Amino acid sequence: MKIDNLCMSFGTQVIFDNASFQVNNNDKVGIIGVNGAGKSTLLNILLGNLTPDSGTIKLDTKIKIGYLPQVIMDDVEDKEETVFDYLLDGRPIKNLKKELEDLYQTIATIDNDYELKKYYKKINRVSEMLEYYDEYNAESILLKIISGMNINDELLDLKLKDISGGQKSKIAFARLLYSNPEILLLDEPTNHLDLDTKDYIIDYLKKYHGIILVISHDTEFLNEVTNKTLYVDKIKHDTTIYNGNYEKYQKIKQERDLAKKRLYDRQIKEEEKLKNIIVKYIGGNEKKANIAKDRIKKLERLQKEKVTLEKSNNYTRFNIQINRPSYSIPLKCNNLTFGYDEDNLLYQNLNFDLSRGEKLLVVGENGIGKTTLLRLIMDYLKPIEGNIEITDKTDISYYAQEHEILDTNKTILDNFKNFGLADYEIRRILGSFLFSGDDIYKNISVLSPGERSRVALAKISLSGANTLLLDEPTNHLDPMTQAIIADTFKTYEGTMLIVSHNLDFVDNLGINRMLLLPSGRITYYDRDIVMHYELDAEDIL
Repeated sequence: MKIDNLCMSFGTQVIFDNASFQVNNNDKVGIIGVNGAGKSTLLNILLGNLTPDSGTIKLDTKIKIGYLPQVIMDDVEDKEETVFDYLLDGRPIKNLKKELEDLYQTIATIDNDYELKKYYKKINRVSEMLEYYDEYNAESILLKIISGMNINDELLDLKLKDISGGQKSKIAFARLLYSNPEILLLDEPTNHLDLDTKDYIIDYLKKYHGIILVISHDTEFLNEVTNKTLYVDKIKHDTTIYNGNYEKYQKIKQERDLAKKRLYDRQIKEEEKLKNIIVKYIGGNEKKANIAKDRIKKLERLQKEKVTLEKSNNYTRFNIQINRPSYSIPLKCNNLTFGYDEDNLLYQNLNFDLSRGEKLLVVGENGIGKTTLLRLIMDYLKPIEGNIEITDKTDISYYAQEHEILDTNKTILDNFKNFGLADYEIRRILGSFLFSGDDIYKNISVLSPGERSRVALAKISLSGANTLLLDEPTNHLDPMTQAIIADTFKTYEGTMLIVSHNLDFVDNLGINRMLLLPSGRITYYDRDIVMHYELDAEDIL
């Protein structure tokens, strides 16, 4: 795979300007860069979903490419299909066998040698495809993936229309691996994975024979899986490829940045020296004037060659304010029973109290109902039995993974107009969430998932709510932004209920207790317990 002089713009917004890189067979490349740099756009260009303005992409069109998008869309044709049947269809073996059967039936009726040759070629092609998909071992391969990804029998029997967002992501990933592509394009693959499944995926990808291009803000995952790193530069609109995983990239880049800073400092000194000589000799005799002219030429050449240092992301922490304090118990869950049908309950007789000012992490394996609990609190879903008591002084703001609080038809700035703030105040607040300059005039619909996340978090921080519900707030954020968001919300003095697999973020946030599902037990936060819980939930129920 080779990309040369790639140029891509959306209107006046430049994404790539003569970006070039090459990926060799069996390279496992981590794609990194700040939110909005163009990482997902790059994958969509490689898939043919977007057409670049110019540049060349050398990629064998016959090669099988598998893609896991960052946001799983509901575009499955048959939503009545069971999860197992959907997974099984990841390899088109059933259709190929039917095609082969039809071809054999057809040649039995053909006498013409020329026509027979054509059909035997087709038979060979279909037979090769069945061999590629390992017809006789395929189901066994699928069952290994199902086991490795902790997809239980209960989930396999569910219809696609009845599974949760996290389950959709896991099922889509399992089907992708089973489909056996030659190139894997993965956009934030670990977002919805429990720790046990993540370990399986890491091991699977390490052994995978083929090219992997993966966008991930999970640095541990990148360090384990990748052997090259592609940096997408939002400022220069180009790409640089480094040998080594994320950790190696950081060391190389740090060394390069240090060397660049030293060169920059030398150039600044030389620039000052030349300017002083020019000022001193410019109005002198002919000899001095000639010296000045020579130094002017040197100065012009130096300024053309002068290195540009990357701008650091300076931000001022935004202090989140609450409009009024809640009662000492802002929220109570009483004998709550819920399931999407009465035969498959997520939890039964769930009881817990939230105390004012505590930051509580919701812990449980995928599909246990963590997001569902937040949606029950918001009254988006109704319990089968029991209730959730919310007092009249509890003001809730909810961050959903789907960013439901954003109006996608409006600009970033217009999404904040109802707060009654002057534009300069909105600019200042958005600066704390790493938006600057003309960013605020961008329409929400053109933003990357990470940029949308930052806008939604900024809106929540301005809500004045004394209780925050946060559902996987770091899923689309790069490591630097995660640290900034944690720093911002760490000072929040209200009550917080958070769902997150990102334990580094959880640690930085200052979480003090955790709610274990489905038992409803509340205990002090301990990272080791969370990891153990996600690996073997039954042991601590």
